[in-house]
Amino acid sequence: MKYIGLHTQILKNNFKSVVLLILFPAVVFLLVWLFFYFISEQQDELRLYTTNVTFLKFIPWISAGIFLWFIIAFFFHTGMIKKATGSVPLERMENKRVYNLVENLCIGIGMPLPKINLIEDDSLNAFASGINTATFTVSLSRGIITKLNDEELEAVIAHELTHIRNRDVRLLIVSIIFVGIFAFVTEALFRVIRFGGGSGRSSSDGKKGSGGIILIALLLAAIGYLLSTIFRFALSKNREYMADAGSAEMTKNPLALASALEKVSADSRIEAVQRKDVAQLFIDNPQEKKKNMVVSSLAVIFATHPPIEKRIALLRQF
Repeated sequence: MKYIGLHTQILKNNFKSVVLLILFPAVVFLLVWLFFYFISEQQDELRLYTTNVTFLKFIPWISAGIFLWFIIAFFFHTGMIKKATGSVPLERMENKRVYNLVENLCIGIGMPLPKINLIEDDSLNAFASGINTATFTVSLSRGIITKLNDEELEAVIAHELTHIRNRDVRLLIVSIIFVGIFAFVTEALFRVIRFGGGSGRSSSDGKKGSGGIILIALLLAAIGYLLSTIFRFALSKNREYMADAGSAEMTKNPLALASALEKVSADSRIEAVQRKDVAQLFIDNPQEKKKNMVVSSLAVIFATHPPIEKRIALLRQF
């Protein structure tokens, strides 16, 4: 496994972040345009004209909505993640061992000390989060702290610190926010239909009824959710290999991380984590354990993490 270098990876992730900031809104605008096109009662060229006119009128409102959603989610993601994982600050006096390991690694690479959070769960897992120095956080479960030896725990912490250094966490937060837009719209429209918001019948004047319009909106929102989810999957897997390599480089002990991942894979299911977007932040996705019981090529394609067995094998060859 070849590590391409910290600065190269940072540049790549920053570039991907910019692409995401452009790509996700572009998908939103495209789907809104298609929505106006499909509900238009005009024909041929006149249909295109009326669609474009209507779409142009709504661009400022759509842009404002996307911007407002992004700003709120971007700056409140820390509280959202804490609530989703049940993590709380780990005090230094409560566990000096963890602080010593984190501080030694940070000093060695010239990195500011991140916040350290604790998840009260006996399973073994960890994740990094944050968008800047003030919010960067390494969260560790009670199980991973107590069941790993110093070398293994140091390797896991180094893995999470590499995510922070590589700007992986910022990239994931951006993708989570935009996927959340489509998920919210899709769920809202589905609830409208489910609880009687649309009958699917046309009105007496021949125009599409409210039910038909809602169904079109639901279909387009679902397409947007699928596309954004695929974008997210494309970003998720490679970052784990890079973080594993970064940990091996930082600690000079790839076998320690391999040993830690073996223990993590045996019991990584954090019970408090119910949200799929938050689950992908962890060193081993706690929601994919049930899926892995039935191994299939489709499950591998749509997994947020590469197979942990492959990661362990690569570390042993490092």
